[in-house]
Amino acid sequence: MSHSFLAARRPLLALSALALAASAHAQNRLDTIVTTATRMPQRVSEVLADITVLTREDISARAFGGLADLLAAQPGVQIARNGGPGSTTSVFVRGANTQHTVVLVDGVRMDTQSGSGGAPWEAMGLAQVERIEILRGPASAVYGSDAIGGVIQIFTRKGESTPQLVLHGAIGNLGTAKGDLSFSGKQGDWDYALGAALETSDGFSTMPDQPGLADPDGWRNHSLQGRLGYAVNDQHRLSLAATRSHVNAQYDSTFSPPNTDDRAVNDARSLRATWAAQWTSAWQSELSASESNARYETLANGVSGYLTETRVRAFAWANQVALPVGRLSATLERREDVLLNSSLRPSTHGSAERSQNALALGYLLNLGAFDGQAHWRHDRDSDFGSINTGSLAAGWRFTPEWRAWASAGTAFRAPTLYQSFSQYGPLDTLPALKPEHGRNKEVGLRWARGEQQLSLTAYDNRIRDLINYDSQFALNCPATDPLNVMPWDGCYGNVARVHLRGATLQGQTELAGWHLQASFDWQNPRDEISGGRLGRRAPRYASLQLDKAVGDWSGSLGMTATAQRPDRNGGKQLLGGYALVNASLAYRINPQARLQLNVDNAFDRVYQTARGYAQPPRTVMLGVTLTPKL
Repeated sequence: MSHSFLAARRPLLALSALALAASAHAQNRLDTIVTTATRMPQRVSEVLADITVLTREDISARAFGGLADLLAAQPGVQIARNGGPGSTTSVFVRGANTQHTVVLVDGVRMDTQSGSGGAPWEAMGLAQVERIEILRGPASAVYGSDAIGGVIQIFTRKGESTPQLVLHGAIGNLGTAKGDLSFSGKQGDWDYALGAALETSDGFSTMPDQPGLADPDGWRNHSLQGRLGYAVNDQHRLSLAATRSHVNAQYDSTFSPPNTDDRAVNDARSLRATWAAQWTSAWQSELSASESNARYETLANGVSGYLTETRVRAFAWANQVALPVGRLSATLERREDVLLNSSLRPSTHGSAERSQNALALGYLLNLGAFDGQAHWRHDRDSDFGSINTGSLAAGWRFTPEWRAWASAGTAFRAPTLYQSFSQYGPLDTLPALKPEHGRNKEVGLRWARGEQQLSLTAYDNRIRDLINYDSQFALNCPATDPLNVMPWDGCYGNVARVHLRGATLQGQTELAGWHLQASFDWQNPRDEISGGRLGRRAPRYASLQLDKAVGDWSGSLGMTATAQRPDRNGGKQLLGGYALVNASLAYRINPQARLQLNVDNAFDRVYQTARGYAQPPRTVMLGVTLTPKL
């Protein structure tokens, strides 16, 4: 039996202990209000889906290098990264491609229309994050395109009380230093929050086995965040939220001459204005306008080699009505995408755009022991026309402790503008790319006895018309390269079908004064045509998290274990299994000062999530957090 398989099984042993002890903390989490599952407020205990909530306390108490590392320790989520922070990053939810997850920051969709699409994870940090909600499973009937694998919603800090200033700084090995500050509060009818963060590091060699490339690859990033709200009266509220981040990271390229300074520069911005209104005791609405920008550029000795930029604008009018029985939601939405990219076909003049208009309806029912929900959405795309998606879910609490639920639904993802209009897309004279379609079924069982929690979710998700770049379809591609760079050997086409199925077991409790959380995932993501496993997605992975506080001291110990997986779809070369241990220890000097020691990859495990690219070695950070009295 392989070491990697044993490593993946060990956290499962902890699950057998989860029903033996108690924690009021677990019950409090069941009462947490979430909005991501249905776009309507719900208690976690009422959600008919598999969802995880991470608070600021969870983020601060544990040792994580960044947002992607934090997500990788959660049930149903894996990542692949070409090196360290700032490198190309993919996030797989339930084995779905990275572009199959909708990512929202303060309600703003973060997306790229270059390449295969997906969120700009490389430019997204943790410093100003207040809360994260992770929804596993399709949600296109609520969010439209891309929500085939799940939805991850990130909320930044906001002002809720008297003015508060938080200062944080840390230094560590690899020449790493970071600092951030936030100032938030509430004054009369106004609330506000401002934040800034900076990080710099000498880094490590991302391709140490390549001759001439075994030098450190550092990074530097900074971010800004702001929120402003005004309560006009008890029924109306106006708010504005903005974020901006910049990452400049060195990387190794086998195509560059020796001693070339290769860099990847990522910029991401978001802006959202909202007007929330309570028109009657039963009817409330929110009118919003938002814009996000994602810009990516590669530089070789300061000379630009590749540049792409995406702009996404969205306008929405969301309504919720409390009926005599149940709640109804109705949303009108418009989305406008623009891509600027030098690889677009000459006929586009370097720019491509499209729009989507949508109507979404939802209904939630809580009737004694029975919970039900239904969603339907109609999207009309300027490129491929209309598409309808829907979902149904039902749950039954057959004892005060046991609850079962089941759901079924459809989902879709529109082709990116790059896939449709680049020199690698189909010719103007050929049929346009079709959207990808998903069909999902899942069942869940949850047990909670006041202070304990255990759940099991099984899912089966089939995706057809998957868009891949495939040389086998060269007949659908231009005969010659318009840019005279290279002969055509393939292009994008709806050429694949995949089958994603698996199960997630997770639980939490308190044992001997330790708060325990554990999860085990089994999955089998495969290409239905070739039968091969999908790349960089392990069939088994697990996590174990322990937290404890004694007086002014608090500690955290986390472990993740991942089994072997192919580097490429259907590939024979396997990435080795590995187990990582992260730890943190904190001491509260006084109510205004706190010291914390973080150790990531404590045993200095050498591993890869993408073949040929090293991952961070052991990193040690010592930091202080100050909250001075104002």
